[in-house]
Amino acid sequence: MSQEIVIVDYQTGNMNSVAKVLQRLNTVHVSVSNDAGKIRSADKLILPGVGHFGKAMEALTQLGLVETLNNHVLIQKKPVLGICLGMQLMATSSEEGNCAGLNWVPGHVKRMQTTNSLRYKIPHTGWNTLKQQYQSPILELIAPDDEFYFVHAYHFEVENAAHALCSTCYEHEFVSGVENEHIIGVQFHPEKSHDQGLQLFRNFINL
Repeated sequence: MSQEIVIVDYQTGNMNSVAKVLQRLNTVHVSVSNDAGKIRSADKLILPGVGHFGKAMEALTQLGLVETLNNHVLIQKKPVLGICLGMQLMATSSEEGNCAGLNWVPGHVKRMQTTNSLRYKIPHTGWNTLKQQYQSPILELIAPDDEFYFVHAYHFEVENAAHALCSTCYEHEFVSGVENEHIIGVQFHPEKSHDQGLQLFRNFINL
């Protein structure tokens, strides 16, 4: 039977584009939902996101989804993939909105800083590579020169270096992927990253 992947709908921008890319793979059943029952029964979740950390946490709270997500991730220990803002929401807290996150991966989200603002503009927008910190199934068949699409002004500082899956250099090196057992987050947008993005989604499906 095909596995069920639910993309969590909490009123952010890139849900449908993620769904369309996953549907192209034609190997799983994909839905976009904020229904607690549907989320509870899912085999895997994707937490997408574009926008403001504080407003996103407020939306999750108002929709009554925080407890449901915690049950899926922390109690049932089912896989979850956070994308861009979705990854940042996994942190303990963020400077953006000065509020608490889901605290699935201990760490803090901080605004990016550059010393050469003419060359390195914030937000960091465009294509960049990943420096893999250790072998992980989520990055299988992804080469060091594969580029992924980024657009973000904040970055995730992990408390435990073992949770830093990969890093990327934009004047300074920053964490571009996190992994804490079945909890995975990427700062880039795989749904906008062509074949290498599709490969990452395949890897997530195969976990």
